[in-house]
Formats: sequence, structure tokens, C-alpha cells
Amino acid sequence: MPDPLFAIYVHWPFCRSKCPYCDFNSHVRDTVDQRRWRNALQAELWHYAAQTAGRTVTSIFFGGGTPSLMPPETVAAVIASIRNLWSVADDVEITLEANPTSVEAGRFQALRGAGVNRVSLGVQAFDRDALHFLGREHDVDEAVAALTLARDAFPRHSFDLIYARPGQTVDRWQAELKHALGFVRDHLSVYQLTIERGTRFWQDHARGLFTLPDEDTQAALFETTQAQLSDAGLPAYEISNHARSGGTCRHNLTYWRYEDYVGVGPGAHGRLTRADAGTVRKRATRQVTGPEAWLEQVEADGHATVEDSTVDGPDLIAEAMMMGLRLVDGIDRAAFRRVTGVDPVAACDAQALRQLIEGGFVVADEHGLRATPTGRQVLNAVLARLLAR
Repeated sequence: MPDPLFAIYVHWPFCRSKCPYCDFNSHVRDTVDQRRWRNALQAELWHYAAQTAGRTVTSIFFGGGTPSLMPPETVAAVIASIRNLWSVADDVEITLEANPTSVEAGRFQALRGAGVNRVSLGVQAFDRDALHFLGREHDVDEAVAALTLARDAFPRHSFDLIYARPGQTVDRWQAELKHALGFVRDHLSVYQLTIERGTRFWQDHARGLFTLPDEDTQAALFETTQAQLSDAGLPAYEISNHARSGGTCRHNLTYWRYEDYVGVGPGAHGRLTRADAGTVRKRATRQVTGPEAWLEQVEADGHATVEDSTVDGPDLIAEAMMMGLRLVDGIDRAAFRRVTGVDPVAACDAQALRQLIEGGFVVADEHGLRATPTGRQVLNAVLARLLAR
């Protein structure tokens, strides 16, 4: 059974510009009062540390937004606060998301000095026209330079790519992936482009300004991604994430294994075990979304938690199942019982589980429950069947 994980997520909501595909809680601001923001993040950390005494932090993740826009001094202060408030594992993973512009890449050595030991770069493409379409501020040369600097500055690094872009063919994607593999160390995230409501792409797509590849091409792009990266020693360990042996992202495994994590900063979510009377439940926490409203509430109350509810029963099982089946290894039965109080196989609709096993979508054995490669491609439909009680 995997060892328990406990993570801290720190949300930095500011960007230089808003990407047209992005539906994250990110905002463009001309100026940011670093002192106020640093103090407010530290205040929320203190608030949650008082409620999670005795836990050992196994990972810290600075997400956004664009955390590489944070001054290294702010990053160092937040990490120092976490170390003062909790016990921290000797091999703690501390990741910071970054854009590969020359300005941000120039901070890598200082961020390493602040305590960051893993950086995740939003490269997204090694194609000039694709970068322009995706609204990225960097070009291909800057991406290559940033990856080189990241390799020199940090023990570990990862980067993101987006595929299934308008007009993309399998042959062109294979060539782009081959080029990308020359810069991979131990981890690569590869996401299919989706059109999210509320984004500029949502409006442009609805107006017919661009079209995505058809379903057959999207499936072929997915399959060639899995095969090419696996052949290169980077098999998928989750639907969109690939890693060499020992290179998985520990922080994201916390989410997928439905372990506990604290979330601080505007719009950040958290999940914390609430065990009483033998019943396993989770606290679902969420912070105020708007940056200015969040800052004002933290300064007034010491935190900006707008939601603190209980997840239990079928909702708890559904959340844990939805996260765990994203993993190639699937759900470990003993670990699932620890985080939910129930056996994952017993929690499924028996008839649906049998039909999904016979159809080649799911495997269930003494070790656990997992979706097959075919099942992971239609995971939402698989989950709907398994949990239809």
C-alpha cells in the first residue's frame, strides 16, 4: 500500500496575459503589493496548520496563474513558513509552475536558492504558428533556452505540451514529439486541447473561427502519443502524464490517490480527512476566488475560506474513484479503504462492473481496480456506469 501523502498547494493568481484556452483562476494586474500578498499567504498557512497538527508535508506546489512572476523572496518566505508550521519530509518535492519567457527563466537560479527543487514549464508547443494560436508570449527559441536553464538550475523539471490543435496531423505531431523528447528529463505532461466555457476559445470556436481535429484524428493523436512516449521510456502513469521510473509528480499523486492537501490563495481548494466515530469523511475547503476580495478577507479574518463542507457517503466514493481511475496503476484496494472506509470493488455497481470487465474497459483483482487504456479514453462514461446506484 502506498505511504500516505500530505501536500500544500499555494495559488498565485496573476499572469502577464490571459491565454485564450485557459479557464483557471488567473488575472492580469499591473502591480501587486508583494508584502501584503506574502503576509496573507502566510496567514492562511498558519490557519490551516493549526487544524492539521502532526502531519508531515510531502510536497509543496506553487500553481497559478504564473508563480514564476513571484519574487524569489516571496517564494522563500512561503516555504520557510511551511517548514516552521509543519514537519517536512527530508525528500519533500517543491514544484513551481513557470512560463518559458526570458524574463522568468532568468529567475531560475534565485528560485532554486529559495528552495524550489522542481519546475514545471508551460511550453505547450514547439511550433511557431501553434504558439501564436495558443496566445503564448514565448517563442520556440525561448522555450529551448528556458528548458536548458531549468536543467541546470533544478534537480527535476517537467514541461507541458498541448495537442489536437487545429489542422494538426499525426505525422506533424510525431515530429514535434520527437523534438520535444530531446529536452525531457524525467517527466512530461501532454494535454489534449479542450474548449472550456468562459474562455476566448469558447467564443471563437462557437463563431466558427477555427475547428478542432475530428474524433478519429484526436484518437489517433492520443494513441501515437502513448506509443511514442512509451517507446522513449516515458510511459503514461496517468491519463495526461508520463514519467521515467521514479519521475512521477508526487504532488499530483496526492490528488489522484485522494490523499489530504491544504490549499491557500485565491480560489484554492483543499481536502482534509475528518475521521470520527469510525466513519471516514473529508472536509472540502475553498478560498474566496477574486484576488482583491481574498486579500481583504485574509487581512480581516486571518483566512478567506468561503466553503468548508463535508464530503461523505456516495460523494466521497465518487470523488476517490474519479481521481484514482485516472492512474494507469489504478486504485490500490488497501489505500482506497484507508481514505474512504470502503472497498473500491464493493463500492461499484456489480452488474456494471462485470459488463465493463467483459468489455475490456476495467480490470478488478485482489490488488485493486483499474481502467484499461481503452477505459481511460472514455473514463467519464466508465465512472457513470460504475457508480450508477
